[in-house]
Amino acid sequence: MTAPLHDPSTYLQGPPLVELARLRREQGVVRVPEPDGPGYWLVLRHDDVEQVLKQPATFSSAMRGTQVRDPETNTDLRYVQRMMLNMDPPEHSRIRRLVAKSFTPRAVAALTDRIEGHARALVDAMLGDADQGECDFAKDVAADLPLLTLAEVLGVPAQDRGLLFDWSNRVIGWQDEDYATSSAFDAERGTDMAREALRLRPLPDSSGAMPDPRAREGMPDLYAYAHLLAENKRANPGNDIMSILLAQPDETISVEEFENLFWLFAVAGNETLRNGIPGGMHALLTHPDQQRALRADPSLLEPAVEEMLRWWTPVMVFRRTATSPVTLSGVDIAADEKVVVSFLSANRDESVFTDPDRFDVRREPGKHLVFGHGPHFCLGAMVARTQMRALFRELFARTSWLEPAGEPAFLRSNFQRGVKRLPVRWRR
Repeated sequence: MTAPLHDPSTYLQGPPLVELARLRREQGVVRVPEPDGPGYWLVLRHDDVEQVLKQPATFSSAMRGTQVRDPETNTDLRYVQRMMLNMDPPEHSRIRRLVAKSFTPRAVAALTDRIEGHARALVDAMLGDADQGECDFAKDVAADLPLLTLAEVLGVPAQDRGLLFDWSNRVIGWQDEDYATSSAFDAERGTDMAREALRLRPLPDSSGAMPDPRAREGMPDLYAYAHLLAENKRANPGNDIMSILLAQPDETISVEEFENLFWLFAVAGNETLRNGIPGGMHALLTHPDQQRALRADPSLLEPAVEEMLRWWTPVMVFRRTATSPVTLSGVDIAADEKVVVSFLSANRDESVFTDPDRFDVRREPGKHLVFGHGPHFCLGAMVARTQMRALFRELFARTSWLEPAGEPAFLRSNFQRGVKRLPVRWRR
C-alpha cells in the first residue's frame, strides 16, 4: 500500500496527499519499502517530525547521510559526511558557525536591494512592451532569480550562473530523464573558469545514465570550478561566502569540507527556491479568489509567501538514521534503521493547521517546516523569503491578472516537489 510513496513516478501528477493524510491520521509512522534498499520508516505527523529533527543524538544526519538512498560505497559515505548537511553536533556546529557569518540580518539587508533589482529586471523581460502575453514562468522567470542571487552570495560571476542550473538539475533531477543529463549552459558565454571546469563534465554512458551525482566522481566539473573560484577569491576577496570561508584566520576547513560546502550552496541553495517560486505561482493560478485577495490587500504578501511555501513544500522528505532503539507514535524503531521525515505531510497536519489542504493567503504563518527545524534549520531562509517577496511584489504591481496558459509539468522525484514547466498568461 505504501510502495507508491517511494515511486518517483507517483509525483508526476502531484504528490499523493490523500494517502498521506490517511496514513498520518491512522498510523503516523509507516513502513515504506525500497526496490533498491532495506526500506524506511516514514514520519508523517508534525510533532514527530519536530522531535526527529531536534534530537541529533538519537536521529543522526552523519551515520548514513540525509538522502533516502544510501551512498553506494563506504568511500562515498565518508566523503558526503564532510558536508554540513550530513554532520551532527559538534562538527556541524563548527561549520555552521563559519557559514553563518554570511547570513547575518545586516548581510541579508545589504543583499535585498540587489535581489529587488534582479526581480525588477526579470519582470521587465517577462512583460516587454506588450499589454498581455504568455511565458513559461518556471523556466523563464522563477529559475533565474535564485541563480542570480546565489551567484552573488557565492561570489560566482553572473555569466556562470547557468552552471548552477545544470548542476542542480543533475543532482535533484537524477530520477527525471529531462534533467539528469542537463547541459544547457553555453560555455562560450561563461568565464575561463567555467570553460576549464566543463572539460571535466562527465558524459552519459551507453544507456544514457550519468554517474551518481552524490559521489565526488559524479560531479568533477563542479569540484573543479569550486577550486578555481577559490583561487580567484584568494586573489580578489569580496563579501561572499567563499571569500569569508577562505579568510578565517583562526579556524580552517578541510578540502573535503570546502568542496561539500560549495556543492551544498550551488545545488541546495538554488533548487528549493527555484521550485518554491513556481509552486507559489501554481497556488495562485489554481486559487483565483486568493489572487484577488492578495491584489486587493498587498499587506498580505508576507503571510501569503509563507502560505505558498507551506502549501507547496518544495523539499518533501529528508532522512535520518536511528542511533538507538526509539519509539515514535507507538512504532518501535530499531537502531541503525532509516527514519525519513515528511515535510510535505507535516505541513498539512490537521492538528497544527486548520483545513490544511486549503490555500489561504490570510493564514497565520504558523509552524510550517519548509526550512527544517532544530540544529539544521536553513541558514538561507531569510534570503529565500526576501526573493519570493521581491518577485511577487513586482509581479503584482505590474500586472492586473495572472492565469494558466496550459498544463504544468512536474518533476519525476520522490524528494523534490519540482515544477519543470508552468505556462502563464498575464495582463498588465
